[in-house]
Amino acid sequence: MDDILAALRAAAEPTRLRLLRLLGHGDLTVSELTHILGQSQPRVSRHLKLMCESGLLDRFPEGAWVFYRVAAKGAGADLAQRLLSMLPADDAMLGLDQSRLDAIRAARATRAQDYFTENAGRWDQLRSLHVDDSEVERALVAALRGRRVGDLVDLGTGTGRVLEVLAPHVERGIGIDLSREMLAVARANLERADLRHCMVRQGDITQVPLTAASADVVTIHQVLHYAADPAAVVAEAARILRPGGVLLVVDFAPHDQEILRDQHAHRRLGFSDAEVGQWFSIAGLQTRPPVRLPGKPLTVVLWSAEKKTTGDHP
Repeated sequence: MDDILAALRAAAEPTRLRLLRLLGHGDLTVSELTHILGQSQPRVSRHLKLMCESGLLDRFPEGAWVFYRVAAKGAGADLAQRLLSMLPADDAMLGLDQSRLDAIRAARATRAQDYFTENAGRWDQLRSLHVDDSEVERALVAALRGRRVGDLVDLGTGTGRVLEVLAPHVERGIGIDLSREMLAVARANLERADLRHCMVRQGDITQVPLTAASADVVTIHQVLHYAADPAAVVAEAARILRPGGVLLVVDFAPHDQEILRDQHAHRRLGFSDAEVGQWFSIAGLQTRPPVRLPGKPLTVVLWSAEKKTTGDHP
């Protein structure tokens, strides 16, 4: 009872309801929220602090930034979802907030897209500066050992390297990417390797142009650290997985290399096992033990999970 009352008191204020609605769309920083709301940073920070303490929001410090989002679990999370469903769709102030949020998201997307476009021809070279690709590729192949894979989907396929590596182990492969420049490179690579059973398609990895339950394996290789809402990408991957299918996520463990954010457009500086595990759980996936590949200074992690079949229990 006390937790519910605290959350109700924390939400019962116009600015906090606006914050709740904005953070219901995904992760945002204080500076982004300040820009949208048109209020001072100290004032916004006070609201956020109270909402976190009441269980309405989760807070994730990361390097020089702090991300906020609507809480995933607990009484506060349940109340937040109910309040969000009650907010009027035609409210003028909420509509203005949404317009400003859309502008921020568009700017993020443009920045990331510009980076991809500029570096499409040397993407693999850049990636090799941060991780030993051969180790990761061996781990990906090992994760499929003993499994029959009819359809593989690689989200954010970039140069198509994951399709090349896993092509001998699948019947069909498709890579999804938004960048035409990246897709041009991927197509050239697949053609050069004569991988006729693999193809690439332009699409948004948060709205994949594939039907539900159409993939046996989905891979997300070094993509989530660019995503505005990594949980949404995981959820979309789960949507297209068949029951019993496997999701393989490769990304960095938490680190403090701000240069990757400043110069390489990384939005997130790695992810913890707990955070990725929570995304898997919410998406209806059963987490498997992660594989850690230590590096200097970055550690790469292969997280994997299986989509529950009918009759499975949490």
